[in-house]
Amino acid sequence: MIAAPEYRELLRRNTGNLHPVSPDRKYDYIGQVLTGARITVSITTTSTGTTASRETTGESAGKFFDFPNPVNEKAARVVAGGAMAMAAFVAIPGWGWVLIPLTFGFIARVATGPRFSPLALFATRVAAPRLGDPKLVPGPPKRFAQAIGVVFTLTASALWIADLAAPARVVAAMLMTAAALESILGFCLGCTIFGWLMRIGVIPDDVCSECADISDRLTKALDTNTGTA
Repeated sequence: MIAAPEYRELLRRNTGNLHPVSPDRKYDYIGQVLTGARITVSITTTSTGTTASRETTGESAGKFFDFPNPVNEKAARVVAGGAMAMAAFVAIPGWGWVLIPLTFGFIARVATGPRFSPLALFATRVAAPRLGDPKLVPGPPKRFAQAIGVVFTLTASALWIADLAAPARVVAAMLMTAAALESILGFCLGCTIFGWLMRIGVIPDDVCSECADISDRLTKALDTNTGTA
């Protein structure tokens, strides 16, 4: 059994050349995205009956302060839903203490991905696997979006500590709106800003090669449609 087409290239990069070297050796490849880019690969050699497995987190395996690449879009939207709910508790009833777990969650996700964020762990290990096949998207734009969340939550926290509850609730409401756009509509505002910054050269192409490739293809397609290519 061969893994679904969208995983084959990712599997090849992380496990090397798995193609059989002779007709009498058959392999069974199973690829499953578990959390972000974490993949469990089982290789069974039918001629010997032995099975070996390897777990990897893609190109960023083994790095502590890293972010999954690619990311399961479904898990990201679950995280956005949780952030939206917590921001709403700050913005509407004015529960300032919710800023503590909200701010910690954004910082933890920017620094280490889902590793130390309870919300992200729930999204990647519990919720997303029950939402069907993963939808893989580039990780760097999602990390950038989480960094914007850090800025918003730290700003709201500083305002709350300074006894400026009303402005803090306004900032929380802005964060709630952005999180709602991603969770409900699938529109990642931070990812869109990331794309704009890449197009004007503020963010180098090598930060997200997949994003640059998509941008190039879109530009060429537009040029072709308008007859400028």
